[in-house]
Amino acid sequence: MSYKNITTVASIVAFAFGLGFVFMPAQLTAFYNVTLNEGGIFIGQLFGAALIGFGVLNWFGRNFTNDQAQQGLANANMVGDAIGFLFSLIAQLSGSAGANALGWSTVLIYLLLGLGFAYLRFMSK
Repeated sequence: MSYKNITTVASIVAFAFGLGFVFMPAQLTAFYNVTLNEGGIFIGQLFGAALIGFGVLNWFGRNFTNDQAQQGLANANMVGDAIGFLFSLIAQLSGSAGANALGWSTVLIYLLLGLGFAYLRFMSK
């Protein structure tokens, strides 16, 4: 996969989840068998805002031609996706916070995006 393809996919995934968390965090987390109180809804909206920020960064960053800029973008995404993968995997394996089968999709999304950015960082060119 090319740099542009991976960053485009990452931006679309970030926008989709980001908008969901900003506008309907309680409904989105209910799919994962998680109920949010008012504080949880606020934190979910902040998480959504961060995801939208990554979506914007990846969308515009897909056209970067400078190698250092591309590597910086790949590094940031790779680290964030690796941490997300780790925590989502731990949650699934431990059954914490009502983790259900849908939680495995989160593990898979973080894994695939992390591997894509690791490929860009270490294997491409």
